[in-house]
Amino acid sequence: MQLPDKKGYFGKFGGQYIPETLSVCLEELESAYKEVSRDKSFKAQLKDYFLDYAGRPTGLFLAKNLSKHLKIKIYLKREDLLHTGAHKINNALGQALLAKFMGKNRIIAETGAGQHGVAVATVCSYLGLDCSIYMGQEDIVRQNMNVLRMKVLGAKVIPVTSGSQTLKDACNEAFRDWVTNVRNTYYLLGSAVGPRPYPEMVRDFQSVIGLEARKQIIKKEGRLPSHLVACVGGGSNAIGLFYPFFKDKKVEFIGVEAAGFGLSSYHAASLVKGELGVFQGSRSYVLQDEFGQIKNAHSIAAGLDYPGVGPEHAFYKFSKRAKYTAVSDKEAILGFKLLSELEGIIPALETSHAIYYLKKLAKNKKAKLVILCLSGRGDKDLGIIQDYINKNK
Repeated sequence: MQLPDKKGYFGKFGGQYIPETLSVCLEELESAYKEVSRDKSFKAQLKDYFLDYAGRPTGLFLAKNLSKHLKIKIYLKREDLLHTGAHKINNALGQALLAKFMGKNRIIAETGAGQHGVAVATVCSYLGLDCSIYMGQEDIVRQNMNVLRMKVLGAKVIPVTSGSQTLKDACNEAFRDWVTNVRNTYYLLGSAVGPRPYPEMVRDFQSVIGLEARKQIIKKEGRLPSHLVACVGGGSNAIGLFYPFFKDKKVEFIGVEAAGFGLSSYHAASLVKGELGVFQGSRSYVLQDEFGQIKNAHSIAAGLDYPGVGPEHAFYKFSKRAKYTAVSDKEAILGFKLLSELEGIIPALETSHAIYYLKKLAKNKKAKLVILCLSGRGDKDLGIIQDYINKNK
């Protein structure tokens, strides 16, 4: 599948909507990525790091109790078992190696839930790179344990107090830093969003999820799944699972966004309720007002708290290759409890949105064999869960 095209478009989505000051940064990045994409030694080194450092391949686990409860067969792709506890390390390792290839010794990144920040801090420590992480002040409060982890790993955590003080604002500050310090700095973007070549590059590094899952399900079941399910914020774990199955038309894709307080209220469902617009360098579905100004998003899961989405997901929606739906904060808490109590696996609140959606999918007669991307573990969210329970007694 030749997507994106040479200009970074997935159909009419994507591209490179940037100030001139960023053009040099992105041209250098795109050229380097094309070079390493053909470099066998780079690929071999990344594969070794996946195997020996990150803990790949991850298991494809038959959730027998959950399957019995919902009366459909459900497998979990266990990205929560990776080093640092989430899929984020796949992309962090790939881009950090690319940064070293480019001769950049300083890494900057943005983070919402903190899992990307922790993954970046981890690989920078391992590879001997200087690391600065931009994080919204609101997310610093929500995810204080991940902030501590980043600091323990040697990263500098920079609070962002502008706007909604969440993920989109952290991205803005990271881009500003990059423009100012491009000679020695690499911006390690955490999701399949932003201007070309980031959406393609992040997708490629995360496609290891779907490539493994495809081989594993054929070995275990002798056939492909009927459905793939994953949560969607920016969309990296979902696109990593979906992409290797793109040509398998009988496999249905379902992305689950955050409905927050409700789709008529305060939410983060860009694909379900957003409109076509330009945000942080690319054309996609965006939460915006009648004047085109970006709205603040909300989700109980900090990693889904983003008012845009990756352009490849926008293309999947537009072409009807994937279906996108949304789950509320309250429903996500129920999904969290469901997996924890039935399987002894505590999921991240991001993934909990997708877990809850399985209850709805179970009513679909076509849903016979499902793979859900368990994108991260829930240690980071226990304080949020406790606060939610206390407030709703």
